[in-house]
Amino acid sequence: MANWRSVFTYDPLPALLQSCNEAVAFFAARDLAGEKRKDPQSLWELPQALAIVRKQQGDGSWKYPGGNPNIRSAENYAQLETFRNLGFLVESYGFNNSSPVITKAANFLFSFQTPAGDIRGILGNQYAPYYTAAMLELLIKAGYTHDKRIDKAFSWLASIRQHDGGWAIPLRTLGRKLDVIAMEAKTLEPDRSKPYSHMVTGIVLRAYAAHEQYRRRPEAKEAGKLLLNSLFKKDNYTDRGSKDYWLKFTYPFWFTDLISATDSLSLLGFKKDESQMEKAIEWLLSQQQENGLWELVTLKNKSLYRTDLWLSLAICRIVKRLYS
Repeated sequence: MANWRSVFTYDPLPALLQSCNEAVAFFAARDLAGEKRKDPQSLWELPQALAIVRKQQGDGSWKYPGGNPNIRSAENYAQLETFRNLGFLVESYGFNNSSPVITKAANFLFSFQTPAGDIRGILGNQYAPYYTAAMLELLIKAGYTHDKRIDKAFSWLASIRQHDGGWAIPLRTLGRKLDVIAMEAKTLEPDRSKPYSHMVTGIVLRAYAAHEQYRRRPEAKEAGKLLLNSLFKKDNYTDRGSKDYWLKFTYPFWFTDLISATDSLSLLGFKKDESQMEKAIEWLLSQQQENGLWELVTLKNKSLYRTDLWLSLAICRIVKRLYS
């Protein structure tokens, strides 16, 4: 048994390799078993992937089901839904920018990039560093690593940090609600003297962690220390502020939770023997089931999407990275 697998009470690899989910089995073989796999284009033809592709609009977007016009416009809802579907295609089916589906979606999202560098719209006229970074993470993974628009967005992220080195929702640093009144107002600058949000900082660091160059930037290391010291603690703000949210999971990653945070921290170079990292890994190991997998509290896609399998794969990637 490879060293990283010996960390577990039960070997998780057989269950993942034999999974009924063809995409999970593919990535387990490639990322965990070390098998030399072809490009994941074979996954692009899976029924679940094609079901997403068929709903793409001509401008590269996806239409949001429902929505409240008193919160945001149809165009900004489309931006949110495009981000969501890009996550499934990139993270679960290995789509990249050799597919016109991705290039069209990327161009749609980049069309919201401002001269300052952020991708704006989901919070109306207001800055949203967490959504900008979450989109960057997926675009980098889809093949846009060396795109100048990516560099421009990272420059903006570095410029919008709080004085303590982390990130927050600018409106919240001003004590404002995330409502239509605030979103339609002129763009407001943050109060940088206010503390960082670990929810926002964790999302921003996913973009840094995804990029081989930017993950080595000093601001990533500094913010990583803040995130590491925040594990299992309440946030400084009310948005997903309870410490319970560390243990409520989604895949593809959405907000900050224990798995998404440890995934980023491990890519940023934080080691398994750092006290808070060790505590996080110990908790994850303690939740393993006898079948080798994990049944955790999930917020979306509980049954059809089999979030449990994807989270199990994510945990194994983290442990392999830290213990190999």
